[in-house]
Amino acid sequence: MLNRDASAPLRAPRKAEQPAAAPRRRWLVLAVVSGSLLLCGIDLTVLHVAVPSMSRDLRPSAAQLLWIVDVYSLALAALLVTCGTLGDRIGRRRMVLSGFAVFGLASAACAFATSTGQLIAARAALGVAAAMIMASTVAIIRVVFTDDRERALAIGVWTAAHSVGATIGPLLGGLVAEEWGWGAVFLVNVPVIVVILAVGARVIPESKNPVPRRWDLTSVALSVTGLAGVVYALKQAGEHAGVNTSILGTAFGGAALLYAFVHRQRRLAEPLLDFSLFTERRFTTATLCVIGCFGSYVALLFFLTQWLQQVGAYSPLLAGLSLMPLAAANAVGAVTAPRAANQWGNRKALTAALSLFALAYAAIAVLSDTTRYDLLLLPLLAAGYGAGIVMTLGADAIMSAAEPDRSGEAAAIQETSFELGAGLGIAVLGTALTVVYRTSLPPVPGLSPGRRADAKESFAAAEDVTAHLPSPTADTVLHAARQAYDHGFTAVAVIAAVGLTATALLTAVLLRPREAGQHATGK
Repeated sequence: MLNRDASAPLRAPRKAEQPAAAPRRRWLVLAVVSGSLLLCGIDLTVLHVAVPSMSRDLRPSAAQLLWIVDVYSLALAALLVTCGTLGDRIGRRRMVLSGFAVFGLASAACAFATSTGQLIAARAALGVAAAMIMASTVAIIRVVFTDDRERALAIGVWTAAHSVGATIGPLLGGLVAEEWGWGAVFLVNVPVIVVILAVGARVIPESKNPVPRRWDLTSVALSVTGLAGVVYALKQAGEHAGVNTSILGTAFGGAALLYAFVHRQRRLAEPLLDFSLFTERRFTTATLCVIGCFGSYVALLFFLTQWLQQVGAYSPLLAGLSLMPLAAANAVGAVTAPRAANQWGNRKALTAALSLFALAYAAIAVLSDTTRYDLLLLPLLAAGYGAGIVMTLGADAIMSAAEPDRSGEAAAIQETSFELGAGLGIAVLGTALTVVYRTSLPPVPGLSPGRRADAKESFAAAEDVTAHLPSPTADTVLHAARQAYDHGFTAVAVIAAVGLTATALLTAVLLRPREAGQHATGK
């Protein structure tokens, strides 16, 4: 959705873009770009069910585990707009094909990583590749499909591909990890991306913005390093269950860089990200809804799979299957969202859906018992349905709140909001879980201080400690670790419920209809 041309003045004729592809080729182009988006969506969530087995092999610390999981979405969010602008300048076909190649190489690097550092670096490269792919594909669709109806259908298929990928990721990860190990969840990307690259090189036409925007390297550096600094400080705070001078310094430094980024964008004639859109309250509120809702949804997918496997001893496949009702309800919510908006208005529908999602999280916190999945089923269905409505209406509200000639910038912010929400959701809630786990793990008789310190690193570390203990002590340590992790998962659910409730209240207030004579924003 990063069509930067949508907001550019018509300083060159449209035909400068390259003509539409031949009729029989344009649907093949759609298949290629949608297939690549499906893989990007899968990689957002595929590792979730494979984390326990991966943790047993690589032994990451709690902070490193969070980096492994969400560095992909953070890198993707940080570079989406940048890659869109760069693709307009150097050619979108070149950008997308390069993204395919990097995605395949990074997937192989993830599969064969032998250390935590290697896996984090490879996941970051995977996020960069996904940004290269996602940033230019919708612009390619707009060039290839010149008919309005066909283009609307094509963009709908393209959008759905990423959501479907994120939904089936945990199930695919469970199937593959249980049979071939955690590395195979990345290796399956390689043959698919090879086919996509080979076909894409033949059928995707080249296109550029005839009057491209300026690519501001300083803005790129400020945004990426600022976001990395803030998230790093957050994860370190969870790692140490507190803050120190170094963590505070990193947090303030990152925040200062982000402030400088925003300030610079306001001064530039052609900003990398146009923050003037946020002066419209509907736009700002819808963006907050998307960030909060999608972050909470992806966090639920991630932490629920860990909780079921580590506390409930579910297999990776069974944990993936347990998420299917949540995913199915999310799809139903997305499909029925327009009907809810027509009947109740965007404001009431968004507020009610956010409240339903918050209530579902609260119920999960109260009913958190891995032995009674039947009790969790209704809250999971409610969570998925509410999240589906919010994500659909929120994304639509972002686009409708912007002027038509600024749809490119609005689309960029919309996509960035989803990916940033995914990264920050896991970072914030994962830090909370780590802190609660470490503070909840009680002393165990017969366990040395050194071994106890190791067990407090993570649940996987506690399992490793039990391998070197006599049976009674090992059972006690494992039971204590499961209880501590259970407390951490409950804390995550409570925090998410409070955050979603606050977002619902904010939505109800900020989306109130305007005064008479102005355009109403809700019913």
